[in-house]
Amino acid sequence: MSDRELVFEDFADKVEQVFVISDQDVPAIPLILAEAERLSEKFSKPGIRSPFSLTFFAKDPRVLPQRMYRVEHNGLGMLEIFLVPSAKNSDGVSYCATFN
Repeated sequence: MSDRELVFEDFADKVEQVFVISDQDVPAIPLILAEAERLSEKFSKPGIRSPFSLTFFAKDPRVLPQRMYRVEHNGLGMLEIFLVPSAKNSDGVSYCATFN
């Protein structure tokens, strides 16, 4: 992926696809993109990308700390995304990323 800013349209058609954490400090953990959602533009500045959020789900029970991770996708290539754990249940862990 180029150094351009990521936008909602990069992810809108990738829901239910696999992204893999590919960070040297973390084991490779597959993440399923569960949701890509546009956020209100009420608080965004003109000329700045429209805000959006992503929700990923990992079947791996380990909860990773919030921070930047290298994440790889077959179509988008290598990305750096700030992931925040948002929920955990017996099935796995959800992570959110917000872009504004």
